[in-house]
This record gives sequence, C-alpha cells and structure tokens, in this order.
Amino acid sequence: YRASFISGSRGCRRGAAAEVRRPGGGVGGVGDALAGRKKMEGLPDAAAFATRLKNTLIQYHSIEDDKWRVAKKTKDVTIWRKPSEEFNGYLFKAQGVIDDSVNSVIDHIRPGPCRLDWDSLMTSMDILEHFEENCCVMRYTTAGQLWNIISPREFVDFSYTVGYEEGLLSCGLSVDWNEKRPEFIRGYNHPCGWFCVPLKDSPHQSLLTGYIQTDLRGMIPQSAYSVLVKCQWMSNYRVPRLCEAFAIR
Repeated sequence: YRASFISGSRGCRRGAAAEVRRPGGGVGGVGDALAGRKKMEGLPDAAAFATRLKNTLIQYHSIEDDKWRVAKKTKDVTIWRKPSEEFNGYLFKAQGVIDDSVNSVIDHIRPGPCRLDWDSLMTSMDILEHFEENCCVMRYTTAGQLWNIISPREFVDFSYTVGYEEGLLSCGLSVDWNEKRPEFIRGYNHPCGWFCVPLKDSPHQSLLTGYIQTDLRGMIPQSAYSVLVKCQWMSNYRVPRLCEAFAIR
C-alpha cells in the first residue's frame, strides 16, 4: 500500500505551492502561499517533527478501551472521547469499516484535490510548503457553522502520511504562521490523524480509526463545540464511493 501511495499523483507532492478551492469559497492563492513561506516560525527539522507526530498518534492508538467514553454511536460509526492532555477540551476517537481500499480512503483524507470532493465544511486549501513527497504544510479554511454561531476558521497544519502496519497513517498538527487573514479566526489542531488498515479477512474493506482534538478558539460555548465535532466525524465518512456505506445525514 505504501509504495502505491508514494507513487500517486495526489496529495503532498514536491513542487510549487498550489491551491485547491471550492467555487465561491476562500481567498489566497499561489502568490500568497509563496510569500507566506517566510512567515512560519518554530518548525524544527521536518523529519524529526514528523517522527514525533507519528509517535504521538501511535500512543493515542494504544490507549486502553476503558479510558474512552462513548459520545455517539450509529450502525456504522462509533465516536468516543476523553479529556485531552493538550488543552482544555476533548480528544475524540472515531472508528468504522469502509468498503474501499486503504489508498483510496487516505487519498480522500490527506491534503489534495480529493479532500474538497466530500468535505463540505472546507472552503479552500493551500499547500504552503513541501518537505518530502508525503510531508507538507497546508492551510485550509472552513465555513461558518451552526447558523454562524461558529464563524469561519483558518488552520495551518503540518501534514505527514506514512506507512503503518499493512496500511497508512495520515496525521497533522497546527504550526505557527504569522500571516493571518482578518476574515477568519485562526484555529489550532493538536496532534490528530487517521489510521487506515485493510481488514484481514476482507482486503477490499478498510478499518478507519481517527483521532482529533481541535481548539477552534474564539468565543464558542463548549456545548456547541461538542455538537460540531460529532457532526464533523459523521461527515468524514461520506467520501465519494463510500456514501452508500456511510449514508449519515
């Protein structure tokens, strides 16, 4: 799976900065992205940073079941939560089986053109910096949510995709980026990521397990944030070719 991913044509790839944008959404483009390269602070050696991020997600993946509390459950997806050790909020976990290959699933999660095909919350995405073929810094924006109780947000994340067991891990973490746009509130993603592995008895299906702990910042009631996160988790399973398996509305 990993060899097939590395040779793919989508996602974090070395080359000029590029933007993927939903019609009518987001601002900024290639020129802004190149100018922004000089405005990133505090990012250490990319390889070492990526290794620490991967190890943090593997640690989350090994947390014992009794440490999690069920937050929402449907026929296809279960969501758990536990207090985050990174900020005054929750670390959420979600898991479900998808009728598709590992590479196809990860193609719709990691940075790249497939992401906007299904993620209705995302309005634009820039690849700001490339380090290696599977490692980059991305900036993306989200629309206002819950009747604009939550205003549009902007995130700048270090993204890394790597082989894990017989599948893939795609993970991310927000980084400092001085350039801020006044029409967005800058949110922050603490270590987050998706593990995707083929089912042993059914290789055409994949087990997808995700972890997220997002600080949206700004003045948001915790109850509104909890509702938002659960809705986001459910929408994460509505990628093209998977809608029939996860038709959650």
